[in-house]
Amino acid sequence: MSAAEPWERPAPRTGVAVTTLDVVIPVYNEERDLAASVLRVREHLATLPWSSRVTIADNASTDGTAVIARRLAHTHDDVRVVHLAEKGRGRALKRVWSESDAAVLVYMDVDLSTDLNALLPLVAPLISGHSDLAIGSRLQRGSRVERGPKRELISRGYNLLLRGALRARFSDAQCGFKAIRADVAQVVLPLVEDNAWFFDTELLVLAERAGLRIHEVPVDWVDDPDSRVDILRTAYDDVRGVVRVGRGLVSGRLPVGDVAERLGRASADAGGGRLGMQVVMFGLVGVASTIAYAVLFLLLRGTLSAFGANLVALLLTTVANTAVNRRLTFGVRGSERAVQHQLRGLLVFGIGLAVTSGSLWLLHATGSTSHAVEVVVLTIANLAVTVMRFAAMRAWVFARR
Repeated sequence: MSAAEPWERPAPRTGVAVTTLDVVIPVYNEERDLAASVLRVREHLATLPWSSRVTIADNASTDGTAVIARRLAHTHDDVRVVHLAEKGRGRALKRVWSESDAAVLVYMDVDLSTDLNALLPLVAPLISGHSDLAIGSRLQRGSRVERGPKRELISRGYNLLLRGALRARFSDAQCGFKAIRADVAQVVLPLVEDNAWFFDTELLVLAERAGLRIHEVPVDWVDDPDSRVDILRTAYDDVRGVVRVGRGLVSGRLPVGDVAERLGRASADAGGGRLGMQVVMFGLVGVASTIAYAVLFLLLRGTLSAFGANLVALLLTTVANTAVNRRLTFGVRGSERAVQHQLRGLLVFGIGLAVTSGSLWLLHATGSTSHAVEVVVLTIANLAVTVMRFAAMRAWVFARR
């Protein structure tokens, strides 16, 4: 097999940016629109003050797309083509972005639904160093969008899902008009698992949790009536992706803190010091702990007294609660000061025990012996103790030195 021509692959990364902008257009069976779209993009890039090229990422097309891509690359020095053996927009972007020598990496859909006039405000903050990623948004104030009510509803619903499930703050995950600085891409891309449509969302969520700055540009966008996206299949895959990423963030499997450290950013993850994020995570851990406490109390009440069951259940859930909050809520990793944190947590536990035991004593003083009433009273007391625990953990237990 002969070696590929220079225009058939991205230039090897040398550590020094040779080109400022690399605009990647992923395609699959786009023989009808490819040539016209590439020529439009080249024409627009010529109006910008930076060196640039267009890279066609051919996702295993089975029509004449590959032939047209090679013809364009052979005719124009600023056009390259990369052929992939498997489909997947995410797979194509990972491959080309990882190998590109450009300073800023862009991608846009081949249908050019997004007005190209948004390209300059998209990439300018990345070139200046102000931002790390930039996205076109159809949901920002100032954007102008033409699409049917069905796609509008799906888009807004999906972004609401991301806000609720993954605490995302960006407004539009799936607009096919994005850019990223090359140095950021080299660190974040290895963490992105999805190779298809969820790639965009996963990239943005991980970047946001790592404290990277995401710049949003309102765009003019016209729906492509010939879009081949399977909406139902994509929605199903996206929901699975949300669950997978959420589980990875909660379990700590996704090391967004390491990304933040490598890039010199303050992590926006739960342990990054943001009060709102800490309250949300602490609340989730608290709910789980309260449920676990109630279940343990009922299980132990059959063999222990109410005071004994309360002591054991509260002690076990407190140790687990401190460990989980240490890792997830306040972002403390490693074993350093772990014993000290647990001892401080146990001191706070002692105060909580006094409150709950006092509540139990007052209940019995009224003559009530119902196990169900005991659970209700102790659960309410534990909720009050939870608020006190959060304040103590933030200000003292896990306070940074």
